[in-house]
Amino acid sequence: MHAHIQTVAFRGLDTVPVSVQAHLSNGLPAMMIVGLADKAVAESKERIRAALSSMGLTLPAKRIAINLAPADVTKEGAHFDLPIAISVLVAMGIIAQEDIDNTIIIGELSLDGMISGVAGTLSAALHAAASKATLICPHANGGEAKWAAMTDIIASPSLIGLLNHLKGTNLLPPPQDARMVSAHDYPDMADVKGQETAKRVLEIAAAGRHHLLMIGPPGAGKSMLASRLAGLLPPLQPSEALEVSMIQSLGGILSPHKDDGAVIQRHRPYRDPHHSASMAALVGGGAKAKPGEISLAHHGVLFLDELPEFQPSVLDALRQPLETGEVIIARANHHIRYPANFQLVAAMNPCRCGYLADASQACSRAPQCGKNYVAKLSGPLLDRFDLIIDVAALPPLHLLDDTPQTTSKDIAARILRAHQFHHEQKAKNNETQASDFAPDVRAFLEQAIEALEITGRGYEKLVKVARTIADLEMSEQIQKHHLQEAMAYRKIRLLV
Repeated sequence: MHAHIQTVAFRGLDTVPVSVQAHLSNGLPAMMIVGLADKAVAESKERIRAALSSMGLTLPAKRIAINLAPADVTKEGAHFDLPIAISVLVAMGIIAQEDIDNTIIIGELSLDGMISGVAGTLSAALHAAASKATLICPHANGGEAKWAAMTDIIASPSLIGLLNHLKGTNLLPPPQDARMVSAHDYPDMADVKGQETAKRVLEIAAAGRHHLLMIGPPGAGKSMLASRLAGLLPPLQPSEALEVSMIQSLGGILSPHKDDGAVIQRHRPYRDPHHSASMAALVGGGAKAKPGEISLAHHGVLFLDELPEFQPSVLDALRQPLETGEVIIARANHHIRYPANFQLVAAMNPCRCGYLADASQACSRAPQCGKNYVAKLSGPLLDRFDLIIDVAALPPLHLLDDTPQTTSKDIAARILRAHQFHHEQKAKNNETQASDFAPDVRAFLEQAIEALEITGRGYEKLVKVARTIADLEMSEQIQKHHLQEAMAYRKIRLLV
């Protein structure tokens, strides 16, 4: 009349082992779930009752107590349905306890007995592999679980199918590994006419993963340029793809491809939330501390259009993740950490009306409206942008220009070559040092720091951008013209 089933609770990307304990005793028929369970877990008893009924089974007329241990860890999510149901079946004697020993179980039950996909399967699979345990999961999540961890996976579409497998009457086939897909239909840079300076800056930003702010009137092509940045970046490495997929799994946005079943993608994520996004939506948090947009953009691009229209408190919350590459969501009894190593790309109009530089279209409050509009952004946030450029409106005649433009494929090839050259140089010098500068650069750099009143962070970003420009030219040392170009793309003093 007792059962012990292993499952997990999710705390960020980490997993916490949870023991599902079932006990049947005499008394008034009832099912109670204790152990700091949330609403979704408490409602599982009705789903379990209906699922068992669809199999022709009924709960015994006894008092059923379900304990989720440890009791001081919050249990959230419908993935506790299946382990609770299995614990009840073990307590009823339908399944032998030894058949599910050293097994971790996750899954959500439908009323008809089917097992629905759940979020967090990748984390659960890695935990099972570390524990040298078998993982029982929904059939919809079998491919991602098999790809993530070298462990035994049982992926069942239904509760009756899982029951037959455990009894040995009808064994389930092992799931197939999810394939990694590198190709993605990004917009091509060849569609962008003109804007040669902006294209150059976008190439530098992609080569060095630099944060970029574009300022220009409506229709200048800022959003069009930003949407093409992710297509210039090198594909994710397998370890990076695993991190990205784990975050997507926890966020509930990792789902099988409808054609070939592939769920793991090597292209870098591109996220573009609306400016009405809340703090929890952008940074992470909420009732269940889900990952926010900055974590969903991990190893990819986060594009914030109409930057001053975001809430100031939301924008300033980005300052720490931009420096540390992670976000920590504080709770009363624990902290949840999500990785957030993203590339920030933002766009904004020069003023509220958008035509500050055009006297014929500017509003009557110019130029004060431009100063007030930029004042919505804090100085510390602006200081974290490596590149700040103006994107001017395209002259009408350029719209009719049929001259072939450079394609994203050609630019991506140059960026990949610069990445390889940078890693070769980094193997020689672990970090940028004075020896990386050409002999005539140090004196020029000292004058520039004093004249432009560059901060310590500004100096670091200036040198990094210059290093990226040197990498694109396959130059071992940072030359004077590399620094001059980097300084031309950092117009922060004109804004603050």
